[in-house]
This record gives sequence, C-alpha cells and structure tokens, in this order.
Amino acid sequence: MSVTVPAGPASRVPNIADQLAVHAQQRPTKTAIVFGQTQINYRQLDDMVEQRASALRQLGVCDGDVIGVALKDTPEHLVLLFAVARAGAVILPVDCRWLAVEKERVATHFGAALVLVEPGEAFAGSRCIAADEAWLAQVQAAPPLTQRADGDRGFCLSLSSGTTGRPKGPMLTHAQFMSRFFTHYADLGFGSRETYLNATPLYFGGGRAFSTSGLYVGATVVLFAPPHTPQSLASEIARTGVSISFLVPTLIRRLLQAPPEVTAPFARLNTLISSGSPLTAEERVLIRQQICPNFIEYYSSTEGGGVTVLSAEDQQAFGASVGRPVFGVQVQVVDAGHQLVPAGTVGQIRYRGPTVASGFFNDPLSSQEAFVDGWFYPGDLGELNDEGYLFLRGRSKDMIIRGGVNIYPLEIETALMNHPQVAEAAVVGVPSTEFGEEVCAFVRLKSALATADLLAYCRTQLSSYKVPKHVLFVEEFKLNSSGKILKAELLRLLSKAPGSELTS
Repeated sequence: MSVTVPAGPASRVPNIADQLAVHAQQRPTKTAIVFGQTQINYRQLDDMVEQRASALRQLGVCDGDVIGVALKDTPEHLVLLFAVARAGAVILPVDCRWLAVEKERVATHFGAALVLVEPGEAFAGSRCIAADEAWLAQVQAAPPLTQRADGDRGFCLSLSSGTTGRPKGPMLTHAQFMSRFFTHYADLGFGSRETYLNATPLYFGGGRAFSTSGLYVGATVVLFAPPHTPQSLASEIARTGVSISFLVPTLIRRLLQAPPEVTAPFARLNTLISSGSPLTAEERVLIRQQICPNFIEYYSSTEGGGVTVLSAEDQQAFGASVGRPVFGVQVQVVDAGHQLVPAGTVGQIRYRGPTVASGFFNDPLSSQEAFVDGWFYPGDLGELNDEGYLFLRGRSKDMIIRGGVNIYPLEIETALMNHPQVAEAAVVGVPSTEFGEEVCAFVRLKSALATADLLAYCRTQLSSYKVPKHVLFVEEFKLNSSGKILKAELLRLLSKAPGSELTS
C-alpha cells in the first residue's frame, strides 16, 4: 500500500539520508557506528545505505510504500532505516520481540508492502524478507541507484507505545523528523564531535531518533543492545569513550543501586538524558550526585518529539518540574474548552511546532480527538508556573475521581517512591460503591516493608483521601519498550486477584 504526501516545491526537498552522502565526502574515515568489535566509517555507511536502497527498489519497492523493519538492534537495523528513506519508502517500526500475531496486526493495519525480519521470523499476512545471507547477496549484487528519492513524503510511521487495541501512529515527514534533530542539537548536547551510546531498542522512538540524529550530524553511534547490567553499560562507556547517552528511568534506577566504582564512567559523560516517564525530584538529586552531574530530563512524545527539557541547573531550582519548552515548540495548558488556564492551575497540556505530527495515519477519529487547530493533545495533565516551567500531574485517562474529587496518580506515585524501601510504584483507580473510585497502589520494594508502615508513611505525605485504600506488592512490573509501566496489565492483574489480596 502506498502513502501519498502532498508534493513539495519544484526544487528538491531534502531527504534525511542525503546527509550521509555529504559525510562520506567530508569525513569518510570517521567512525559512524560501533557494534562490539565492528566499526563502520561514514564512507562504508553511505555505501551500505546505497546498496540496500537499491536492493529494496529491485524488490519492487515504490515511492511512498510502507516498509516494516522488525530487526534486532544491530548495524543492519540502523543502516536500513536510512536505506528505506533513500529508497523513497516509509519506515514502519515493528518490534522484533512481538508475537507473530502482533506483528501481523500492525503490518496489516498500516498496509506494509514488505517487512524486513530476522531469519526464521517470517509471519503470515505480509511479504517478509529475512535479513540473512541471501539478502546480503542480493544487496551486493544490486546496481547503483539511478535516482535518489527526495524528502517530499513520509519518513516514519512512529507508533505509540504498546500494541494493544487498534494500532496507532502518526506519519512523520522528513522535515518534521529533521526538526526534532535540531532540538537535540540546541537543547540536549548532541553534535558532530560526540559519541552517543544507544542502550535502548532501535524500535523505540527514543533509540531510533537519537541514533539517526547522531548519524545525521556526523557523530559516532555506539549500539549496545539490551538487556544489560549497570556493570556492562559502564564498561562499554569506558571502552568506547562515550560522551552522551540516553537511558530510560527503569535503567537509571538500577544504576542508583549500583556501587560507586561501577558507575564511575558515567560521571565523565557530557550529557546523560532520561525520558519516557518522569523521575522524582529526589531521584534527580541522587542521579546528579551519584551517577552524572550533567543529567538532563527530557519530556517528549511519539507524536510531538521533544516538549520540554530540564537541565541540571534547572533541577536545583525547579526539581519537581519537567522543564521549559524545547527549541521551536510552544506549550500551553488549557481547560476542557481549549481555553488557557492561569499559571498554577492543572489542565490539559497541548503543544505545537515544526516537530509535531499533523495526525494519526489512517485514523481520522483518533486524529480529531488528539489534534485540534494545529495543537497536539498528548492526554497529559499539567500546570505551568509564572516562569514557564511545566509540572506534570499525570494522564487524563489515569485520573482518579473519588467522591467527585480529582486525584492525580503521579502525585501518589511520587510520594510512594520517596520512601527509602520502595523501588517503583504505580497507582490506578479501582471501582468503589461508596466513592465511585478508590486509590490502589502497586509497589515493588527494595526490602521488606509492612503494608501498615507504608500507609502510615503515606499519611505523612498525602491528604487522607489520597492515601491508597489498597496496596499490592509485586516482584516486577511489566514494561513497554520505552520502559513505562503498563497500567493496563496491572488492572488485568487486579481483576484476577482474589478480594483477600486487596489490603487496606
């Protein structure tokens, strides 16, 4: 299935892959990708992209075709992202760890012309091409491209987190994705002299965006595929001279539990970025003290890219916020009628700018709900202060209404995680005959803690109506690819739990 994008001006519209050809001329011997003992320089990288783009055209790929990429976190995956773009097609990220039925559902929904898969991972319902020896032979035999595609089309269908329900994702153009790169350079410390460690899946929006951004600007990208430990991460940083990295909060919390001799290499980073879900103000202090003083928190979304950034300096003054808007993005907080609310008032967050998608692909109903008059509404609740700092208050769909009073789970989660024996917490609303909803907390502990003691602590931190009515202790939380706790899974767990397991 082809995707049509309105034609651009008569002059050629830049394609993201164009920049690799520039680097191949201007910095041919500079290392572009490091993967274990494998190193690929920019001349080699551009040749690899060219060959694979040609091979895709030989397979019948046409301008605007959607091409699924369901590969492991290897150089082949990263190279193919640029190759699909140079071939004039649109990237459809597909997590190679999904079940076959999940891959089939996403590929079918978005009309993938073909899907590139790992050997032995073909699935029904789509044309699958294995990235095996036969594929590499076809790549080597492919003739040079007669013409490189420009960027007047979609670049990537960036899927929202998770695969439950109807697949949903915006079509991001080359221009929108490149605008996201510029926020990385303006606000996050990326640049041509940096060495970036990618420790998250390339399927995940952060891993994909930061890795392609690094190559676009001429940096070195070190691929270090999960799973990994604090020790292995630190060793790779020391081995490769990494200067910038992005880690999800779950992994950063593991680093906080590691001894100082293990985390020492992180202190030498120019920038350590966290995104995916907010950290507490106390955690941010510990990260700067124990892991990396140059720590940045980045509030972003699949649909809009970067929204706000909280620098190490800002954390000292506004440690409970997620920072100020990134370069080129305008952020507002509005009420249900889309009217601005006063500073310090909780409302719906919305934002707009050149990085923000214009709608969900083939999903007009969801687009109508989330994209209004050029603004994107991510479903997050928050408030702005007089100095332009944004404070998150949770998801609008997660909000608990107890006896007509709004309760924001993020506030309770933050209070729980400030307890020294709590490692992670997630709060959801459960039905209540008396109040409509009650607060239920799922908690993962660092060490043994009685429910009564935890609730007693909560009463010192929260108003009585916000104190959890129910507490369930869990061994592990199920996470999505971006490291966020899947609250839908908690609700399913709750529905299966005997009533005796709900502890007041």
